[in-house]
Amino acid sequence: MPNWNAIFQAEMDVDRSKHFSILDEIARNLCGHLNFPTCLDAAVLVRNVLNDPNATTERVAQVVSVEPLISSKLLRLANSASYNTSGRQISDLASAISRLGFEVVRTTSLAVALDQMLRSRNLASFTDIARNAWEHSLQVAAIARVLARRLGRINPDQAMLAGLVHDIGIFYLLYCAAEFPEYSNDRSHMIELLIGWHDSIGESLLHVLGLPETITTAIREHDRLQNVENPCTVSDVLYFANLLAGCDHDWLEAGLPPEESALRKIDRERFADLIEDAEEDIRELKQALAA
Repeated sequence: MPNWNAIFQAEMDVDRSKHFSILDEIARNLCGHLNFPTCLDAAVLVRNVLNDPNATTERVAQVVSVEPLISSKLLRLANSASYNTSGRQISDLASAISRLGFEVVRTTSLAVALDQMLRSRNLASFTDIARNAWEHSLQVAAIARVLARRLGRINPDQAMLAGLVHDIGIFYLLYCAAEFPEYSNDRSHMIELLIGWHDSIGESLLHVLGLPETITTAIREHDRLQNVENPCTVSDVLYFANLLAGCDHDWLEAGLPPEESALRKIDRERFADLIEDAEEDIRELKQALAA
């Protein structure tokens, strides 16, 4: 297991004077003294049962059933065209979980957590940033699943999960920043914090939540140039999906070198037909996750 304490300490040394207080508190939270926002409680509960190698569909259904939002989303997904190729409608949670698989249960629990975090009063000062991040995450998740399904080499549900949570660090930082007036009163200070730390903190949070290493690795690498000619890993597909979705965060792309920004634009235009062909699938999946 990575030494997150050492990693955080090394990274905080880079900019200790500006963001020490919030980063120090987050480091303590993620390095053993867990203090998750209430909206992540359900995701943690699901994490715990899914991490049990002996977990059964019935046990997972029992745990999930206490959270109506997760249950309703799972049933909606199970009966969507993306997962219900037979056209047979189901109405019980265990059958829905059996059809979808545990990876989608994990994805859905996190989708609920992020949606609830988005609606919390903590994010009131940064509603536009949070809303853009959520819409972007849904778009990337849907595109990633479509790409993985078409490629046939990568688990589509793992790709979807990676897309949904690739910017979870943005939500967590915005949520935590509500306790620090210097961020609420200074948008540029908040943007600087997000640019510098959303990736590493998001990766650390996902590790604590028990996501597979392939997912956390993809999150760490999602803004680094990957293989778009012959995608063969979750990291490749996440980068590709993020590229095709475009960037709703102007403040994130502003720091890219001009040559890399130009290359991204060229690749985005070159593969635009993939998005057009998959529009219906993407729209349906986004609606199922967001509804």
